[in-house]
Amino acid sequence: MRQVIIYPGEDGYWVAQCPSLPPCISQGKTKEEAISNIKEAIELYLEVLQEEGRAIPEDQVETVTLAI
Repeated sequence: MRQVIIYPGEDGYWVAQCPSLPPCISQGKTKEEAISNIKEAIELYLEVLQEEGRAIPEDQVETVTLAI
């Protein structure tokens, strides 16, 4: 399981990124497409890390909502 942040980009696309895996960022025309794309990006990145014998970072991200 990985936490993913989704937000609207300036170009009208939805941006999705995985904070615990900084190279994993993607986008899509819809939220659903962005989620599908980031899922694929995460899976491929983890596969590369395993193939290279590198450690897989743990997902230790916490989110906080602030009232300002």
